Order: sequence, then structure tokens, then C-alpha cells
Amino acid sequence: MELHCPNCQNALEQSERGAHCSTCHQDYAVEARCPDCHQPLEVLKACGAVDYFCRNGHGLISKKRVEFTLQPH
Repeated sequence: MELHCPNCQNALEQSERGAHCSTCHQDYAVEARCPDCHQPLEVLKACGAVDYFCRNGHGLISKKRVEFTLQPH
């Protein structure tokens, strides 16, 4: 997953808190959303794998289909 800064379009660096733009010096929270209903997904982590689950009836969502949104910190 490569995310880009909404201000300058440079690639964001992943951090513990989400993502960081080294050009704009802005931190972002990254939220996974369902590609069907656009609601936040539940992140399931087990044995090093990350899966996404939609509580709104769409079940498990492949990480290739997840929509990631950015919110400034």
C-alpha cells in the first residue's frame, strides 16, 4: 500500500501512528474502509497476517480491495 500526501502528492512514510509526510511535516491517521459501503473496517491481526472485516454485512475484505483514508492528526 502506497499512500500519497493530499497536499503535495509525495509518498507518505508509514509510522506507528499512521503516516507522515516529510515534505509537509504533517502526520495522518490511516483508516481502512469497506469498498462497498465505505464504513470503517475492523482490523484483525493474527500470526503476522492482517485481515479486514466489514461489520455491515460484507464479511472479510481482501487487503487489495480496502480503501484507505487519511485524517490529519
